Amino acid sequence: MRLLLVEDAEELAEATQRRLARSGMACDLAASVGEARDFLAVQAYDAVILDINLPDGSGTDLLREMRAQAATMPVLMLTAQFSVDDKISAFELGADDYLVKPFDHRELEARLHAIGRRQTTDRSADLELGHLRYNATAGSATVGDQALKLTGREFALLGILMRNAGQVMSKDRLHEGLYAFDDAVPGDNAIELYIARLRKKLTGSGVEIETLRGRGYRLAARDGDV
Repeated sequence: MRLLLVEDAEELAEATQRRLARSGMACDLAASVGEARDFLAVQAYDAVILDINLPDGSGTDLLREMRAQAATMPVLMLTAQFSVDDKISAFELGADDYLVKPFDHRELEARLHAIGRRQTTDRSADLELGHLRYNATAGSATVGDQALKLTGREFALLGILMRNAGQVMSKDRLHEGLYAFDDAVPGDNAIELYIARLRKKLTGSGVEIETLRGRGYRLAARDGDV
């Protein structure tokens, strides 16, 4: 997932970004409504985590603005405000979920995966192809009964390919899903290296990562292994 976290508490924002990165989610940080607008103008996100009290305005005003512009990406409100009226107001403006500070990062991750699934027609937590099963919420990928040992980036890459199985994914699209703006700039062959590692780990899964020269990569079931 590619996320935008709009939060002005620096320590909380950076800790959340690090935790999400370990789970394979690329997360950009905005400390104000203005910065959030700048990010949203140039990047599509799978979800936005939005604080209400920001130094230059209210997160609810930004949410109202996003929905008025027909932005459909899920928005999870993250705030210290916890009254029922606050929650009702946020939902009426188009929020998808609401999490009160302080929070457990495991719950935040689970809620992000849940609202992400609600954006698709397939509500199942499990994605299956060949003998491969992927569950973003559980953070697991298995081939038959055997768990795959994947790094955070490998797990994120597999998730992108699984959610778009059968579709050609360009290097640019994979890069957007794996790296935030302030991540160290990876080498030109970083995607190729992750693809090569993932191919080895998918041996016996009944699926393969196809390379389409000049276009990108595609995850597909091998003939006879569906």
